[in-house]
Amino acid sequence: MDRKQVLMLFGGESSEHDVSISSARNVYAAIDDDKYDVRLGYIDRHGKWWLLETLDANVTTHDAPQLLPVLGGKSFVTLPGHQIVQPDVILPILHGRNGEDGTVQGLSQLLHLPIVGCDVTASGVAMNKLAAKEILSANNIPIIPYEAHRDYEEVPEFGRLTMRLGSPIFVKPARAGSSMGVSKVRNESEFKEALAEAHRHDSIVLIERAIVGRELEMAVLGTPPAHRVSGVGEIIAGEDFYSYDDKYAADSTAKVVIDPDLDDGTKELIRDTAARVFEVLDCRGLARVDFILDSNNTLYVLEVNTMPGFTNISMYPKLWRQQGVSYPQLIENLIEDAL
Repeated sequence: MDRKQVLMLFGGESSEHDVSISSARNVYAAIDDDKYDVRLGYIDRHGKWWLLETLDANVTTHDAPQLLPVLGGKSFVTLPGHQIVQPDVILPILHGRNGEDGTVQGLSQLLHLPIVGCDVTASGVAMNKLAAKEILSANNIPIIPYEAHRDYEEVPEFGRLTMRLGSPIFVKPARAGSSMGVSKVRNESEFKEALAEAHRHDSIVLIERAIVGRELEMAVLGTPPAHRVSGVGEIIAGEDFYSYDDKYAADSTAKVVIDPDLDDGTKELIRDTAARVFEVLDCRGLARVDFILDSNNTLYVLEVNTMPGFTNISMYPKLWRQQGVSYPQLIENLIEDAL
């Protein structure tokens, strides 16, 4: 049987570069070598693409050729060497800007190559939390109350914000992941610092009501109308909120709970809402939909992640494993869906 050639992209220019590498190691270890010939496309922090022979403990581009796209040619060429690389499909294990936001998806379209996951539009919309909120709200899907701030606007009055949104509030970049640049704010001094920090990551910042509740996540797999929704997972933060360090630090005390204690009606509501969000944003392939469930059992969509993590602690593969889908089967499903 001829193996399909898969070009796995990882690394990238975003602040989630290291998370992407960690995810890629797991995917590379799990993928079925009998079915797929995996080529390693590493994107460094400056945006240069390299064709690596191995994925070692320390990623290095020493002696590696650069990888250049041949637009319209369903292929890449190496420099030096002019080796032709003709993948059957691109597998973008990329998080954040210039990977998850529609840019690589657009490149695949210009290359005339299929790519795992969402297309240009769905990727861009889901990555932009402001755009996603507006679309979900227009479709009567409950979202967390918010205001948007652009870097050229005056700093909003903290008192006015808390009158409308309550206190504390969250301040976060509109287009970043892994809780990069996210702050929980309780006073005006913290707010100004948080706004500056969030704008370090993005020109658009969301200011949201801090809802006390349970953080729940759902995994979606496939392309509508044949998409499937997993069971529910819950994040129990080890810190004041689920920050970057709480997610990835070696000493994190955060917990991932699969199939948490929820009544059947609430589970069904979360499943139905996740499927609906996936359809409304025109997603395909995969996504993780995150929710907050408050003390009144009111459900809010927190965000949609179109390339969720595949690290050792990541929720997405854990949720599918609980449904009987092994890691290798999950990767195969994603690749075959794209093909």
